[in-house]
Amino acid sequence: MSAFTEYLITGIARGLVFALLATGFVLIYRVTRVVNFAQGAFAVFGGLLTFSLLRAGIPQGVSEVLAVLAVAVIGLIFGVITIAGKIPLLSSLIITIGLAMLSEAVAMLVWGSIPISYSGLAGHDFVILGAVVQRQYLLVLIVSLVLFGSMALLFDRTYFGKAMTACASNAYAAKLSGINVKRMGLLAFVLGGALGGIGGALLTPVEPMTYNADVSLSILGFAAAIVGGLTSPGLAVAGGLVFGLTEQFVSGYWSPSYDTAVALALLIVVLLWQARRMRLEGLE
Repeated sequence: MSAFTEYLITGIARGLVFALLATGFVLIYRVTRVVNFAQGAFAVFGGLLTFSLLRAGIPQGVSEVLAVLAVAVIGLIFGVITIAGKIPLLSSLIITIGLAMLSEAVAMLVWGSIPISYSGLAGHDFVILGAVVQRQYLLVLIVSLVLFGSMALLFDRTYFGKAMTACASNAYAAKLSGINVKRMGLLAFVLGGALGGIGGALLTPVEPMTYNADVSLSILGFAAAIVGGLTSPGLAVAGGLVFGLTEQFVSGYWSPSYDTAVALALLIVVLLWQARRMRLEGLE
């Protein structure tokens, strides 16, 4: 029972990190129709920048906030590069892949290839049903829930949120209404960068971050976003939890070497299901 509880809690925490990345995918895609495969790089930079700021003697909370702000700026830069001018969507997708590869190279040059980690939430681990769980997982849970709640309010109650929703629904009509669609797209990249940076800062204390971790993070974040067809933040969160729990239980009860393979197999199933659903909707 203790092992099951541990896998459940850690799976939920990891799933919420995937959900943050998935939400970044959804926000950017809804506004720009670009699948940002550099989303995992935001998480890598979030963790590695926090590590560097901590080594410089800056307090942990301040380091994490500064790192997230820096990654939001990186998101803005990526957005300018990706959607500047009238670039075809396929070219924009390829650009994000190139940015992801460039990010890997920069991360390796600056931080090296050795996995990096730092201390998480201070205090003793807590025990639930006989399972010893790190306090950092509790922080992941609280921060993620606050973020998802805040984003729901943002899109339902603010002009900015309604403008982004309008761009997602009909960009041409939004433009006629006086909304700067390109600016909304850049803001979507900023939010995507911030969400990825937060995910990386939360994950690094419990899972050492490496320069090339963006590949697996992007795949799992994209897989979670696909559950909602890249358009539903709520289903993206659910998808993140599904993949987080699947990965953790496979790693715990079977073998850590199979968790990514099972996650990819699950992604293929989701893609086939989405393709079938879209085909049936087209027939109707």
